[in-house]
Amino acid sequence: MEKRKERVVVGLSGGVDSSVAAARLKEQGYDVVGLFMVNWHDTVGTLSGECPWEDDRLFAELVAKRLDIPFRMVDLSEQYRERVVDYMFSEYEKGRTPNPDVLCNREIKFDAFLQEALKLGADWVATGHYCRVEHCEDGTHRLLAGVDGNKDQSYFLCGLTQEQLSKALFPVGDMLKPEVRERASALHLATAKRKDSQGICFVGKVDLPVFLQQKLAAKKGRIVEIPRDWEGYRSEEENDELAAREDVVTLSEPYRYEPANGKKVGTHSGAHFYTVGQRHGLGVGGTALPLFVIATDVVRNIVYVGQGHDHPGLLRRALHIRPEEMHWVREDLRQAVGESPRRYSTRIRYRQPLQGARLYTTEEGGYLLFDEPQRGITAGQFAVWYDGDELVGSGVIDK
Repeated sequence: MEKRKERVVVGLSGGVDSSVAAARLKEQGYDVVGLFMVNWHDTVGTLSGECPWEDDRLFAELVAKRLDIPFRMVDLSEQYRERVVDYMFSEYEKGRTPNPDVLCNREIKFDAFLQEALKLGADWVATGHYCRVEHCEDGTHRLLAGVDGNKDQSYFLCGLTQEQLSKALFPVGDMLKPEVRERASALHLATAKRKDSQGICFVGKVDLPVFLQQKLAAKKGRIVEIPRDWEGYRSEEENDELAAREDVVTLSEPYRYEPANGKKVGTHSGAHFYTVGQRHGLGVGGTALPLFVIATDVVRNIVYVGQGHDHPGLLRRALHIRPEEMHWVREDLRQAVGESPRRYSTRIRYRQPLQGARLYTTEEGGYLLFDEPQRGITAGQFAVWYDGDELVGSGVIDK
C-alpha cells in the first residue's frame, strides 16, 4: 500500500512568498492545498490604488492552477474584526500603538485559519513568512530568524505558542528575497513580479486617522512643543548611574509633561491618531529641526512634540512589560521571578537592528534595560528577545 502523503494547507495570499512556499512544498512531496483567507471587506480609510482582496484571490487562484493544487477560500472576517481590528481600536483609544500584524498571526493565521486547515485534513500549515522553525526530537519547537536579514519576519510571529509552532512550516525561511523572485519567474507564477503588500495585515495601506474615525471621533486639541533643555530631563550621566544601580523602574518611566512645560505650536484632530516618534502629519512648520511626537495625552487630548531626531524626550534606557503580557515561545526557557537578569539581543519594532539588553523578571513584570538609549519606545508595540537566531520571548510594551 502506498504511504499517505502528509497534507500541508498553505495560506495562499496572492503574493510571491506564499506562492513559492506552495511550490517548494509540492516539490518536496507533500499533498498541498491552497487556502485563501478573506479577512476584510470594508474600504473605509483605504488609500486609492490599493488592490482589494478580490485581486489577491485571483492571483492566488492562478498560482494554484499553475501548480496544479486544490484551491479553497474561507471567510474569517468576523474573527478578524473581533480579535484584531477591535483590539486595534481599543488600544488607540487608550493612547497606545498596537501591532495588528503580530495579532493577526497569533489570532488568525495560526488559530482561526489553522482550525479551518485541520478541517481539510491538514498535518501542517504553511505560510510565506521569512523565518524558520526547528521541530526538535525532544518535542520542543524553535522559532528562528529568517536567513534573509533584510526580510526576517520572526518579529511578527513572536506571539506564537509551542502548540501553534508544532503545526507550522515556513518553506521560504531559508531563502533570500531575490531567490524567491527568481524561483517564481522560473515557474512562471503570476505573482513573480507582483509588489509586496504594505499596510495593515489584510486591510492594506490606509489613511490611519480616517480608518480610526470609524470608532474614534476626531477632536481638536493642542500641539505643545517641549524644548530640548527642559529641566525635567535627566542627563546621560544620571541615566548611566541609574543603569549601574540597575534601577530599571525609574529608567522605564516615560517623561510626564504639562502644557506649561512648553509652548503651543499648533492644533491636531485627536491625540489618539498620533504615536511616539511620528514626524509626518503634524502640519506644523517653521522650526529649525523637524518636529517629532514625544508623547500623547489622550485624556486631555494633547500631543507633545520636540525638535530633532535625537530629542531627549525620544530616548529611554528601559521599558516595562506587565506580567500578563510576558510571553515565552519556549516555556522551558522562561525566566523565573527574581532570577538573575539574562542578556538577550532585542528589538522594539520590526526591522530595527538588534540591540543588547538585560531582561529582569519581577513580580511587577518584565523590564528590559538596554545597553544604549532607545529611540521611540512606544506603548502597545511588541518587544522581542533572541538568544542567537532563536526568538525565545516577547511582550507588549506597557511604558
